[in-house]
Amino acid sequence: MRLALYQPDIPQNLGAAIRLCACLGLGLDVIEPCGFPLTDASLKRAALDYGDKARIARHDSFTAFRSAPERQGGRLVLVETDGAVKFQDFQFSIGDTLILGRESAGSPGELYEAAQASVRVPMAAGLRSLNVVTAATVILTEAMRQTGAWEKLT
Repeated sequence: MRLALYQPDIPQNLGAAIRLCACLGLGLDVIEPCGFPLTDASLKRAALDYGDKARIARHDSFTAFRSAPERQGGRLVLVETDGAVKFQDFQFSIGDTLILGRESAGSPGELYEAAQASVRVPMAAGLRSLNVVTAATVILTEAMRQTGAWEKLT
């Protein structure tokens, strides 16, 4: 299972995603361009002391991401506030990649078109959205439970 961030806008969210993926033993895809300069130094700063423990793949574009070896064989599952299915009603698979859109603009049409499924986190009426990494954490918890991934961690 993998997590993908589409053109992230906020360096702190990227840092939180790096830490999340390192701790859960998941791969992280960063689809550029980012809303901030993503240099080796800024990536190291965002990752803090988790950078060497995370499996990060950087992609120059969504096209490059889609053709990457990591993407072969698994579904692309879009996490969006208007996702078709509540995450707890979705059947996750080991090869799934959860993808989240930009913090400032959400998911563009190309993500909806490319995704094989879309899921959402149910929320209280009148509220707009969770932080992207918070939403990823909630959904990954269920996805890892369903696929037995928790049992592989110490």
